[in-house]
Amino acid sequence: MPPRYGGTDRRRAPEGRRRDRAADDLARYRSGIAAYLNGVGGRAGGADRIEGMSEQTIALVTGANKGIGYEIAVGLGALGWSVGVGAREEERREAAVEKLRAAGVDAFGVPLDVTDDASVAAAAGLIEERAGRLDVLVNNAGVTGGMPQEPTRVDPATVRTAVETNVIGVIRVTNAMLPLLRRSAAPRIVNMSSSVGSLARQSTSTDELGTGPISAAYAPSKTFLNAVTVQYARELRDTNILINAGCPGFCATDLNGFRGVRTPEQGAAIAIRLATLPDDGPTGGFFEDAGVVPW
Repeated sequence: MPPRYGGTDRRRAPEGRRRDRAADDLARYRSGIAAYLNGVGGRAGGADRIEGMSEQTIALVTGANKGIGYEIAVGLGALGWSVGVGAREEERREAAVEKLRAAGVDAFGVPLDVTDDASVAAAAGLIEERAGRLDVLVNNAGVTGGMPQEPTRVDPATVRTAVETNVIGVIRVTNAMLPLLRRSAAPRIVNMSSSVGSLARQSTSTDELGTGPISAAYAPSKTFLNAVTVQYARELRDTNILINAGCPGFCATDLNGFRGVRTPEQGAAIAIRLATLPDDGPTGGFFEDAGVVPW
């Protein structure tokens, strides 16, 4: 199923309309993505996640100080959740938290470098002290690794940089947060991937909107992330943790020099849907707005 790309209107909706849109997104999920159990499988007989939560939902979004990560924080905050803004740079992190709070979001800053063991451990400690648990983890932080990326020209260090953040960083953060996620009534993990990590599309499509440019670092790191997501789902299949990968589409962010054709707000929608899955939702899948992304 080809990806659907939206327009480039960057105007912000008023808070009321944003909340209405969040509700519409959840409704669209239930009639759309629910039919695509393409991963390890769904859970039978589960109750609706949002309606079943009696306490305020606690979420952590990595790389949330800008771009898609920031818009994910906005969207989750619009649901009334408490959202941790994970980011390395203090100034940008605190500016994002201040902006979110001004919009009515219960946001808090989480100093977090996904490539550093001590930083990740400290972030887990901060969340445990503040909330005692974590309900939703969105692994959004990512890098391209650098240029050039053509296989015949790429520096191995570029590949290493991409994998360190986009894959090992996800593993590091996920494993540190798992003890807190296990305390949740309905834990969800969303790994922000990309359709450029789809081997099916890379091997059959010539449309760079779907495949991206030729890449031996960024695109393979997303393929690697997808594979890791499936392995987590396999290991956690007997728990109540749902873990899925989501593609935001080609969004205009500083990662691509703002060349994308979607807004970060549009890109955040898939993460919000996967973060709000009902208990019988899919796990180990790879999704975009249009449905399943082929592996």
